[in-house]
Amino acid sequence: MVDEKLSRIIDRARRGDQEAFAELVIRYKGPVFRHTFGMLGDRGEAEDAAQEIFMKAYFALSKLDDVHAFSSWLMRIASNLCKDKLKQRTKTIETYETLKETIPDDSASDPNLKLSMEEALARLSVDHREILLLHDVQGFRYEEIAELTGIPMGTVKSRLFSARMSLRKIWNKGEGE
Repeated sequence: MVDEKLSRIIDRARRGDQEAFAELVIRYKGPVFRHTFGMLGDRGEAEDAAQEIFMKAYFALSKLDDVHAFSSWLMRIASNLCKDKLKQRTKTIETYETLKETIPDDSASDPNLKLSMEEALARLSVDHREILLLHDVQGFRYEEIAELTGIPMGTVKSRLFSARMSLRKIWNKGEGE
């Protein structure tokens, strides 16, 4: 829900007021960074992505039809940019996975080693990671996630359930999906 003060700031930013847009950046930089870091799993890449997201938002802000949807709109930009970056990364990841299979992992024999949250999230599919971050970390409701991602609400719920089950499996057994 967008309060009236925030609504006025967004309206000013839409009309080209750079100070108003700077206020939006200050207000939303935390949630945007948490989302990009959760999706990308790399602090430097997440910081770069967050800057890119705000640049895209700045140039597209005049196209925003409903100021009350600003947060969802901004997170849609964030999710789409992260997905694009992950697609670009696919070839590198495939190469890494091939190398990892040929090199023995000594830590796998130690059941006391725990995965970090970032490592566990990185093992989820992009779709599962996105839904989990949007709902459990960012606090978006099912309806908002459905609108943001363009998928039916039932799919949002089932993906969230599957993401949580996969994450539990990763933490308990140290295995992928």
